[in-house]
This record gives sequence, structure tokens and C-alpha cells, in this order.
Amino acid sequence: MKEEGLMEVANPSEIFLAERPLDEPGSVVLPSVEGSRPILVEVQALVSPTNLGTARRTSIGADHQRLSLLCAILEKKAGVDMYGHDVFLNIAGGMRIDETALDLGVVCALISSLLNKPVPSDMAICGEVGLAGEVRAVGHIAVRIKEVERLGFSRILLPQGNRERVTEQVDIALLGISNIREIMDVVFT
Repeated sequence: MKEEGLMEVANPSEIFLAERPLDEPGSVVLPSVEGSRPILVEVQALVSPTNLGTARRTSIGADHQRLSLLCAILEKKAGVDMYGHDVFLNIAGGMRIDETALDLGVVCALISSLLNKPVPSDMAICGEVGLAGEVRAVGHIAVRIKEVERLGFSRILLPQGNRERVTEQVDIALLGISNIREIMDVVFT
């Protein structure tokens, strides 16, 4: 909004990523889709040992119950100790993301913060995570990939189901996984 009235934001993804710290544990970029428009957002996670009897789960910009669910899936299906840790999640820039394509990015951000290892800064992540730890395909994958590529990322972690259906030639690496147990080998090695 300017004095002249509403002004178009030509590239909202750049605005949301402008202050993103590179190589910071707990920070992940994911391509979200609002309506039919892709937008890259930063997911920030902070995981620290709890000083209380019950670990806290706090979420700003994402569903609190979904965060608790993803923590339980990490604990049960990937053997990651989440019960002894407080978890804080934030979608940077005040965005609210309600789509399940956020799941895989959240899981990677949580692991990154817990291990104090950054997700590579040239990688974007998207995918739904099911109760068995499976990584499920998401909609609008072609527009998500194009936006990631347009903003200069060199690779995207995505569901194997989506990876197998990509038919267009792209100039970024498509890293498909089927289960969250594969994250350590693909993201953190």
C-alpha cells in the first residue's frame, strides 16, 4: 500500500527470503502455493532440551496440532528424540501456511535444529508426511519447481511420487524420497 493506492508486489518470494540467514540450523525454504501462485517461504525451527516435565510445542504461522503430529511421527517412525525437547516453529514474514506440503520442510527444519546442522542453502523442500513416515505427493509440483528454479536454488527435496511424474526439463536436481528415514542420507551428508 502506497500513497497512490495498492501496488503490485512483483516478486513476493524474494521479499519473504530477503533476510533469511544462510547455513543456519533450523531454517528451511519451501515452495507453497497460495491459490494458483507459488511463493517461497522460510520455515524456522528451534528444538532445545526441555526443562519442564512436559515438552512444549509452539507454532506461529502453521497448525499447532500438525506440528505435534509431525513430532510424534519423527519419534515413532524415525527414532528421533522429540519427547525430551521443546519445539518452536515459525513461518517467517508473518505468513500462514495450512497446506500439508509444509510437512517435509518442517520435519527437515526440526532435525536440522536438533542436530545443529544446517540444511544446504541451495535446497528447497516440500512434501506431505503420513502417519507411517511415508512422504506423499503434493499438488502443483510443476509450479513449485519452477519457482524454486527461478529464485536460483539448485535442488529440491520432494516426494518420490512427484519426482517420478515430472515430465518437463528442469535445470535443478530433483531429489525424491519415499520415507522420512531417508532424510539423513539425502539432506545431511
